[in-house]
Amino acid sequence: MKFPRRTFLHLAVGAAALPALPRIARTQAYPSRPVRIIVGFPAGGATDIQARLMGQWLSDRLGQQFIIENRAGASGNIGTEAVARAPADGYTLLQIVTPHAINSALYSNLSFDFIRDIAPVICAARLAYVVVVHPSVPATTIPEFIAYAKANPGKINYGSAGPGTPQNIACELFKMMAGVNLVHVPYRGGAPATTDLVGGQIQVIFSPVSESIQHIKAGSLRALAVTTAARLDVLPDVPTMADFVPGYEASGFAGIGVPRNTPADIIDMLNKELNAGLADSKIRARIVELGGTVLGGSPAAFGTILSDATEKWARVIKSAGIKVE
Repeated sequence: MKFPRRTFLHLAVGAAALPALPRIARTQAYPSRPVRIIVGFPAGGATDIQARLMGQWLSDRLGQQFIIENRAGASGNIGTEAVARAPADGYTLLQIVTPHAINSALYSNLSFDFIRDIAPVICAARLAYVVVVHPSVPATTIPEFIAYAKANPGKINYGSAGPGTPQNIACELFKMMAGVNLVHVPYRGGAPATTDLVGGQIQVIFSPVSESIQHIKAGSLRALAVTTAARLDVLPDVPTMADFVPGYEASGFAGIGVPRNTPADIIDMLNKELNAGLADSKIRARIVELGGTVLGGSPAAFGTILSDATEKWARVIKSAGIKVE
């Protein structure tokens, strides 16, 4: 399954050939009314928090309200469909997160094509997962955990927010690369999985940092590694998985997209303003608290991130035989 980068690059600059004077007039008028940022997940989670951070920044900078609209369901597909069908006028944005790069390999009956129908604007942050175990697990490092898992094949349960979620595929990638047999226990969301991990009903989760960091600090969960290529400022003493499993990397991302054919001048304006927001110390600090690494950059750079992630996770999903109901 191939998802060419050129598709994203084309979408990011597709309106560049429009006449110059209409572009200038449109830029001066935009935004002339409130703008919606569609978040395909419930309010209160890390995805929602980041969208509200950037929405407030845009509201303050551009003089119109950027309103967060939560359309949760189907791993973000309901919200994505709403944006794909919206007018390409800059007044409907999509908060893009890791599941958007996963879903095309999981769902065969989608009414939209994410690559074709959503144009990238900016990748705000890389997001880390942290491998956390219940304190009863006799391992304080990844090598010890791998040894323990190999000595107990099929007896260690890992939780996730459901089949095909980032927690699921991040652990499946680990299983392949480390050669271990862990049993998947899917939940309806990350919160109940974390609750059962704290209670000892399961043994390990590849958890979003925002869902587990307080438990790590309290000592009710033990952190073994982070899944990003570099250590995190919020967990500076926790090594990376790649320190022990060479080549392993399973970071997520958060960013903004728009319907295809959105005028290039509007994409450029949003990209410029959001890059300015990511340079703000308060916004940067909040993203770091959520387990993110601030990125920013061009629409084309985000397109590359999306195409690379889509190809990578499609291979993992196929190899692991992951399916959704």
